[in-house]
This record gives sequence, C-alpha cells and structure tokens, in this order.
Amino acid sequence: MSAKLKELELRQQELKHQAHRERKDFAEYFEAWEKPLSWVDKGVDTVNFLRSNPIVWTSAFAALAHYKPRFASKALAVGWGAMKIIKSAKKLV
Repeated sequence: MSAKLKELELRQQELKHQAHRERKDFAEYFEAWEKPLSWVDKGVDTVNFLRSNPIVWTSAFAALAHYKPRFASKALAVGWGAMKIIKSAKKLV
C-alpha cells in the first residue's frame, strides 16, 4: 500500500511541475495581450456603467445640446444611425 502511495505522490509532484510550466508558458504567450485587453475591459466597464446610469449620458447630451447645438444634432444623427445598424445586425445573428 505504501508503494502505491509513494507512486501517487510522485505522480502528483510531476503534475504540479507540469502545471507550473504550462502556466508560465501561457503567461508569457499572453503577456503582449495584457495591456490591450485591459483597455477593452475598461471600455466594457464604462459601457456597463453608462447603461445602468442613463441620467449620466442624458445629462451629458443635454449639456452638449445647450452649448453646441449643431454638434449635438450631428451626434444624435450618427448615434441614431448606429443604433439602427446595431439592431439590424442583431436580427441577422
């Protein structure tokens, strides 16, 4: 029984070393992607924040419309067109 236990302990150590090497290789491979992915993560967090707090973007647009009405109307037209494209793309998928 003890020989079987020693064999299992050796196998466990081998697997731990293998997992350590694989994690190290994986981390080295994705090191170049770390910064761009962190920016994407921040963007997703920002979008989620704006979705859950509509008063923020509504207030920002109201301020923009007050101070720059021409730019606000162009932004509204672009945003409206983008939303239509996104909705039609969702229907296709």
